[in-house]
Amino acid sequence: MCGFVGTVKVVVLAGGIGPEREVSLQSGCCVAKALEKAGLQVAVRDISPDDLSALEEGSADVFFIALHGEFGEDGQLQQILEDRSICYTGSSSAASKLAFDKLTSKELFGRAQVTTPKAIEVREGLNIKQVERELARMGEKFVIKPVRQGSTIGVSVADNPRLAVETSMKCLEKFGDCMIEQYIVGRELTVGILSDKALPVIEIRPKSGFYDYDAKYINEQTEFLFDTIAPSMAEKIQADVLACYNVLGLRHFARVDLILDNDEKTYILEANSIPGLTSHSLVPKAAARAGISMSDLCMRIVNAALAEKTPKAAQGVTQPSSNHPDSRMPQVMEP
Repeated sequence: MCGFVGTVKVVVLAGGIGPEREVSLQSGCCVAKALEKAGLQVAVRDISPDDLSALEEGSADVFFIALHGEFGEDGQLQQILEDRSICYTGSSSAASKLAFDKLTSKELFGRAQVTTPKAIEVREGLNIKQVERELARMGEKFVIKPVRQGSTIGVSVADNPRLAVETSMKCLEKFGDCMIEQYIVGRELTVGILSDKALPVIEIRPKSGFYDYDAKYINEQTEFLFDTIAPSMAEKIQADVLACYNVLGLRHFARVDLILDNDEKTYILEANSIPGLTSHSLVPKAAARAGISMSDLCMRIVNAALAEKTPKAAQGVTQPSSNHPDSRMPQVMEP
């Protein structure tokens, strides 16, 4: 992988393990190009739990984490960096762990006074008939997903309680954890956050009708649209998203996914502590809509990390607002 060029030194950590490895490598490459364009010294390093040699770049000022899913987004890598007192971008190990666990996130979203779809955790030894009865009270259609995976890995839809339980058993066997969630009919939306400010709302319209892994990364017919939500509703959505971001204790940047149902009620699905940073990813798209280039986006993330490293580094850097969960006034980046 490429070595240092330029003046200020950043090591971009990419790759990792699991099914999101290839997307992570793409994110790392895009981040490196953006930072090089901004004049920083950049090196991209592959990293995994079995090979931490990338962290031996002793001259680096900051490590930019561009890993998604297991090891990168679940707090493991962040804990290693914290144990070594290394400056890095993105959320802390504790916040990353909270966001990566969909059931724990749901509990915290409730504290933030936002609505999230009802869900049942699937465990070994559950009374199947009892679960089916609970599901029948929840609705007629369901989403089955692992509790701790990203990028819609392992996510599927079932049209009745019995099929939902059968599918969840397969999910549990494959991933080791699983949940069955109420299916909310409505418009799929996502909102990026940068330095505690909400980016413009994106509406996602997959041609398949369900925004799964294929619709995200393979099917080029998926539409990503701006300005499809009334301004007053968009402001409420951004406030809800920031409340979720704050209650999880996230920092620097993130993305929150949600559904706006036919009665214009919002349902928060999940938060992504390290969303994709490829040229086709949603946070860069939203940043561009707000007039923020990819280079500026990545520089702001780097500056946010450096601002927490030393008081001197914070000079000239816009300070993030309080992460108190009751702070619900949205700071919005408009186009």
